[in-house]
Amino acid sequence: MITFLSGGTGTPKLLRGMQKVMDRHEISVVVNTAEDIWISGNHISPDVDTVMYLFAGVLNTDTWWGIRNDTFTTHDEIINMGHGEFIAIGDRDRAVHIARGNMLREGTRLTNVTRTLCDRFGVRENVLPMSDTEVTTKVKTELGLIHYQEYWIRSKGQIRIEDVVRCSKTHPESTEEVIQAVEASEVVVIGPSNPITSITPILECNGLKDALTDKFVIAISPFIGNAPVSGPAAALMEASGFEPTSVGTAKCYKDLVDLFIQDTRDPVEVKDAIRLDTLMTGEEKSIELAKNVLSLANRK
Repeated sequence: MITFLSGGTGTPKLLRGMQKVMDRHEISVVVNTAEDIWISGNHISPDVDTVMYLFAGVLNTDTWWGIRNDTFTTHDEIINMGHGEFIAIGDRDRAVHIARGNMLREGTRLTNVTRTLCDRFGVRENVLPMSDTEVTTKVKTELGLIHYQEYWIRSKGQIRIEDVVRCSKTHPESTEEVIQAVEASEVVVIGPSNPITSITPILECNGLKDALTDKFVIAISPFIGNAPVSGPAAALMEASGFEPTSVGTAKCYKDLVDLFIQDTRDPVEVKDAIRLDTLMTGEEKSIELAKNVLSLANRK
């Protein structure tokens, strides 16, 4: 079994390839939930849904969020009524948010909610929220402290970030299911996701780092030079005190990583790193990288 730490779109692109070259029952994915948000009374867990929709074969891989060929009738009507939703939510996607919100209000753990939804979609892989503790990533800007989704979606990442802040009533705990998945895995892969908003929230959950101590951990850089393949990782890295490069990514993960992978085109040098083509521009490239990562995992 291999456990992946996932968030955003980078790691799901790797998972697209992994599900083609691995026994899908041998894949566990611990997913960032610090970008979750309630909108229009419903609960959006964007990173969980991206992974769930991917494994269900319904993900819109043009945008890497939402359901393919979804309609937006409800969203459009809400806008017409003057109650703005800054995230465009599809109708089928919204049904998932409604179901999740209802189950959470009834007191069901997010882990169990996710399992129920994955069962409905016929997902064979083990998809696990990083924690059942509600935690939110916010960014400090000239507008004050705002939710990460407001920064990235509403403001389109066009405002300067002064700091990145994790907010929760209690420190998030890794679930028993997450720890069991890691302990049962031969290898843990930190995918090429945003280190600050996608991966670090997972690593900050109590118990996770201890569980990784005796595991072979592979990390894949999301950077080529000082530019991330996608998203606002560079600005977030700088605001968190890290160089926005593969070197900064390696330092962000400190001593957790046994094998670091960076792109063949990356001009930045990370000592002892393995060079692979990490630019997953299509399914074939995702499969190629997945095969290479799996080969390295098997040679550990």
